[in-house]
Amino acid sequence: MGYSIDPMADNCYPGTAILINKFDIRDEAKLNEVETVLVSARSAEWITAPAANTFDFAHYKAIHQFLFSDLYDWAGQIRTVNISKKGTIFCPAENIERQASLTFRWLKEQNYLKGLPRNEFIEEFIDFYCSTNYLHPFREGNGRTQRVFLTQLVRNAEYDLNWSEVDGELLMIATIQSAQGVTDLLRQVLGKSIK
Repeated sequence: MGYSIDPMADNCYPGTAILINKFDIRDEAKLNEVETVLVSARSAEWITAPAANTFDFAHYKAIHQFLFSDLYDWAGQIRTVNISKKGTIFCPAENIERQASLTFRWLKEQNYLKGLPRNEFIEEFIDFYCSTNYLHPFREGNGRTQRVFLTQLVRNAEYDLNWSEVDGELLMIATIQSAQGVTDLLRQVLGKSIK
């Protein structure tokens, strides 16, 4: 959680920034706890047996729907409001479809990063990471959806990325820096976890 947004603009309980959810949980800490448990289980399930392997935007949205459908009616749907977080402004809602089309077409043109030597793979992977981070197509759950998609993409390219080896706080700092065009730390943080 923690996006900057007008709560009235996007399915929040009145007077709060808590998203309306299927369990009618109105306490942010409790919602975070339930979300973590449900999404962690669903992530493991997807990674074990992916339900899509097209590596396009439909695949990306299918992951979000799979991860969050137990909690939110809008799982898998593109956000309709603009969001920002920790000073990073994400793709305007009205541009998401167009930006996603460009991002995933690029990935297809790069043959889904398959067959690249490790250094080149890391460079292209970082570019794609930055593009999908900017896209931030969903109201909530963008990072978790991105990690599941990227795990599957990396494996498809015959590499491996162990997210448990990635320092979460350092990744957050690196991601914020990359949104400003500085990718050195991101390359370092993710690069050492790609085998």
